Parts: sequence; C-alpha cells; structure tokens
Amino acid sequence: MQKTVYTVKLDNKAERLDTFVSSNSGLSRSYVQRLIKEGLIFVNALPEKANYKIRHNDLIEVTVPDEPQVTLVPEDIPLDIIWEDRHIAVINKPHGMVIYPSAGHKSGTLLNALISKYGKLSTIGGPLRPGVVHRIDKDTSGLIVVARDDTGYLSLSKQFKEREVQKIYLALLYGNPKKDSGEINSAIGFSISDRKKMSVKTKRGKEAITLFEIVKRFKSAALAKVRIITGRTHQIRVHFAASGHPVLGDKTYGRKTAVKYGQKTIHFNRQMLHACSLKFRHPADNRLLELTAPLPEDMEKAIKELSECK
Repeated sequence: MQKTVYTVKLDNKAERLDTFVSSNSGLSRSYVQRLIKEGLIFVNALPEKANYKIRHNDLIEVTVPDEPQVTLVPEDIPLDIIWEDRHIAVINKPHGMVIYPSAGHKSGTLLNALISKYGKLSTIGGPLRPGVVHRIDKDTSGLIVVARDDTGYLSLSKQFKEREVQKIYLALLYGNPKKDSGEINSAIGFSISDRKKMSVKTKRGKEAITLFEIVKRFKSAALAKVRIITGRTHQIRVHFAASGHPVLGDKTYGRKTAVKYGQKTIHFNRQMLHACSLKFRHPADNRLLELTAPLPEDMEKAIKELSECK
C-alpha cells in the first residue's frame, strides 16, 4: 500500500475531489473514482463522494493498493524530434496520434514511441503518463515537451503552473473575425447541455484567456496566430466556436468541415490547428528555449486552396 497526503491550496478550492486527485497523482480519473468507492480516499479523515467540492486546507489522504503495474509497451514508431537531451524531449506530434494509452487507444501513442526510443522517462506522472506535463488533442498537430527525468518534470510542471511557458498555435478559422487581433476571456467548463463537451456556457467554469492575431484573410476563412495564457481543455476550439468562428475541420465544436466557393468545395479532414511554437526555460541551466515546428502538409494544402479562391 502507498499512502499520499495532499493539502488543498486556495487556487484548487471548489474543484471536484476525483479531478483534484487525478491531476495531482497522475492516476486516471476512473481509477480514482474506484479508489473512492473502495474507501481508499479520505478528506479530513472522512469518506467523501467523487463529486465532493474540495475546500482550502482540506487534507486528502490517498491510499493506492499494491497491484500488478500496467506498463507501457515499447513500439517502434518514427518521431519528429525537435530537441532532445537527458532532461527533456520536444516532439512535433502528427495529427491523429494520442499522447498516452487510454481505454480507446491502447497502442500507437506518443508515449509508446518514446518508451521505445529512450527506455524510460520521468518517474513522476503515473505508470501510463510518465513525464507528461501538458497535452495537445489527438487531431491537433505540433509541439509537445515531455520530461525524460524528474528534474525536467518538476521544472516544467512549475513553469506551466505559473504560466511561464509560451504556447503559440496557428489555426484556420471559419469566416472572418471583425478584429485583426484581440483577447477572448471567457471561463470554460463542462457544457450544461452535453457533459462530454467543454463550453463557455457552464455552471462552474475556470478562467480561460486566449490571445489572437489574424495573419491572413481568405474569402470565407482566416488564418490566426493564437497564444493561450491558460491551458483549459479544448480552449482554442471552444473559444473560437463561441465567437462564431470555429476552427475549420473541428467535428465537435462548430462542425465546419468544408467551405464552398461556387462549384469548388474545400474539405478539412481534421481540425486545422497546429502548435507551432513553444518557449520555456531549460530545466537544467535556465536558458530560454524557443522551438518551432513548420505547418504540416494538410494545413499548407488547405491554405493554398483557400488562397486560390477569389
């Protein structure tokens, strides 16, 4: 048995118990819910339900039973490595690849590939999420940094938490936003009408800030450079969908998977969103790293087709 005690900080209050434990322990939310049902998680020495809203200074005791560890299976999958050393690795992830194994994706993930290449990653993050300090969606392409050792994990986690990491995306948007640049500041949480989606129409939203600048305008679309100050789930997709200009190809938010110009129709087979730039301090020597990834072929092709439509 392994016991861990967490103290709830002020900025975590009102969060669900299962969400808090999952994000701090690296355990999946479903596994945490199982531990709660089995009486292995206590709040201030008392049992609570998974949806209990934690409070400032709550003491949460988590007991994880000794079980056969589920391990990552190494898979020899080619990776586009932008940077690597003994502390970190930065990968230009292709669209269609998920970060770590889950119920629906037990193989072919980024971590399967990384374990095959490096043998091991940081010991922090849980058995199926070692070294993971942030994520990008399956159908979003671009840069992700992973910790190869605990020094890298602790430094990067602190930088992300304190909003010191600069993340910039390129997005193809439906329609033409009125402003050339601006800020979207709308809290994001689970949708009131569909709990499987995130939304700005929510009962318990968290602060979400997105900055954007229009790089190029087309007849019925626009290319935007986007910087996220916060890192909420599906933040860019939710914010632009709420503004009336969803990310093209996004089948969940906006569902604008094609645009038509006369007899010509341009199709978008995945969300046109690419994490093109990542800026952070190196965990070992504090030097500033600014890494970039070029647009993938499908977005280059989409931009070319949009440019040709007058």
